[in-house]
Amino acid sequence: MNRFASNRAFGRAARVVQIAGCLRLYYDLFKLRIGLVIGVTALVGVAVTPGAGLAWWRTAILALAVVLASAAAGAFNQYYERDSDANMARTRGRPFVKGTLRAGKGWLWLMAAMTLFAVVAATLATNALAALYVFLGAFVYAVVYTVWLKRRSWLNIVVGGLAGSFAVLAGAAAVAPAHLSTVPLLFALVLFLWTPPHFWSLAIAYSDDYRNAGVPMLPTVLGNQSAARVVLINTVCLVVASLLPAFFGLGWIYLAAALGGGAYFIAKSVALVRLPNRTTAMANFHASLMQLSLLLLAAVIDRAVIS
Repeated sequence: MNRFASNRAFGRAARVVQIAGCLRLYYDLFKLRIGLVIGVTALVGVAVTPGAGLAWWRTAILALAVVLASAAAGAFNQYYERDSDANMARTRGRPFVKGTLRAGKGWLWLMAAMTLFAVVAATLATNALAALYVFLGAFVYAVVYTVWLKRRSWLNIVVGGLAGSFAVLAGAAAVAPAHLSTVPLLFALVLFLWTPPHFWSLAIAYSDDYRNAGVPMLPTVLGNQSAARVVLINTVCLVVASLLPAFFGLGWIYLAAALGGGAYFIAKSVALVRLPNRTTAMANFHASLMQLSLLLLAAVIDRAVIS
């Protein structure tokens, strides 16, 4: 009896591990860590836009549509780049590279269906303009960044930064499609300026990987030292831009978060310029995540307190 119970317990544990592994596989495949952040930026677009606001279910559907479209674009990125990913230590464990998932055309149909469903859902829950921004965010990442620019120009991630900006604009257009107000436009600018120093920091940490894969990221074109200087300049511009919403409707809660997170990000960028190696690059990469998280959270809290 004890042996039978032990076998059942072992079987349940094995199933839990198997399910967890499957969830982790698809979480990574669809780049849901990035997708969830982009979904939050859409919610921020809704929160900071003056107007009557949206019903909670419309807001939820819009956020899910943004996440779904982002997930489709993220999976396409891994599908399309599976050959170059095999040459990079950071990405050679991805499922299409390892063969855990077979890269057949069925995946392309699934990604297209996910994008279509996201656009239709956003249209029905909000309006056509918000749905257009949802589509453009996915299109910029999947086609403009991944297919057209990534292997051709160091400007790839600069243009790719528009993907996050469109999520903010989708949230704003859902509330006020006839007029985009200043604060959400400023947040779109912040997302656009945030992406390059965030990703270039990661590229400095893995510059050998990108060089081996033949991807012209900024550090492989200019070298780590010069790339670190560009990151610092871009970070300063980002922080200045992140302060502007406080002068167009947001209050002291947001301003405090923008100053604190911005100062921390700049400090880590200065450290990167002084010693551009993997340790300082990853520290700057994580500082960028912290700064953006503070901005998004503070914007929602500030708007809720002011309202």
